Amino acid sequence: HYMITLEVPCRDKSYQWLLHWITVRGARKTQHLSVETSFEQHDTGHVKTKYDFIPSVGTHFFKYQGTWIKVERTREQSTIDLHMGIPFETVTLTSFGRNKQLYFNILEEARQIALTENEGKTVMYIAMGAEWRPFGHPRKRRPLNSVVLDEGITERVVTDIREFISNPSWYTERGIPYRRGYLLHGPPGCGKSSFITALAGELEFGICVLNLSERGLSDDRLNHLLSVAPQNTIILLEDIDAAFVSRQESKQVSAAYEGLNRVTFSGLLNCLDGVASTEARIVFMTTNYINRLDPALIRPGRVDVKEYIGHCSSHQIQQMFYRFYKTADIDAAQKLSAAILAHSKPVSAAQIQGYFMLYKHSAPDILINNVSRIWELDSHLGENSETKLSPKLSVQNV
Repeated sequence: HYMITLEVPCRDKSYQWLLHWITVRGARKTQHLSVETSFEQHDTGHVKTKYDFIPSVGTHFFKYQGTWIKVERTREQSTIDLHMGIPFETVTLTSFGRNKQLYFNILEEARQIALTENEGKTVMYIAMGAEWRPFGHPRKRRPLNSVVLDEGITERVVTDIREFISNPSWYTERGIPYRRGYLLHGPPGCGKSSFITALAGELEFGICVLNLSERGLSDDRLNHLLSVAPQNTIILLEDIDAAFVSRQESKQVSAAYEGLNRVTFSGLLNCLDGVASTEARIVFMTTNYINRLDPALIRPGRVDVKEYIGHCSSHQIQQMFYRFYKTADIDAAQKLSAAILAHSKPVSAAQIQGYFMLYKHSAPDILINNVSRIWELDSHLGENSETKLSPKLSVQNV
């Protein structure tokens, strides 16, 4: 009657937060330790190894806000993940008194520490089994103005998504499902994925990358993953057109994966706006070929906003030029744009960026006089990639 206990199983989302909090704020003086190795990525891309000593399995004591707390970390033989082999663990906190607020303060403090570590960064998640896990290192947020799209596109999408996030009650009052779908379509290399990454950074959201072509991804698992996506995340379905077209495989490939579950088209539609579909969700889809998509997939309710991200316009070329050559004048930007468009050939943002990177230490006049190299570089890269791939293709054919 005079003690209060809090049990936190490793399945709970706050488990890792609590362990980290115990390390930095709680049982810092304990002599029974286990090591947790992590990697910290700097702005330069250099990765530094970091070792954290956390309280090992057993019993520990520490004092928090004038109250002594006993920490028991237990580990069972059973596992919760057959692939990773992670043991089932539980942390139990026991203290004198009946003040539940004490534990709430600890958990909230642990959450704030975890948020601070990822502040200014974008966390990428991938689906592992029935849950989402962070993928790689949190990335430094990409500025939204670093992705130059045609006039008005960025503003329209940002305005729409901010209005959606800030007005959940508007949807509830009118009985409209609180979810939003976006489709970005257009040629490859024009900035669809880059824009979504920058948008997530602008909104301080993470990104859940979902591969619909993954072997073993069933309709039920897809629905479950959408329902348990981390808060404040964008769900990204890239190259949605290839998810079902690519399923026309050879007999040998089909036999190799026979028996594995696959996502069906009807299953995807039901996950997006069926009876069991989740709310408070933002989904972005990308495709290079919108004409390949079934009209049922992109009808209103499943896709609310469609934006075409096409080849570079004069506005985009000039804005990208200003980002690389910050001291250049308007006249140079207009001349470069006119010189590129005079070739009457489509050019992507990736091509323009590659060209600017090639001449990043050159004067603007050199860029203007050598614009034909934009397409020459692209053709050379294609020839090199074919040369490298041809031996592999011949082996597969044999």
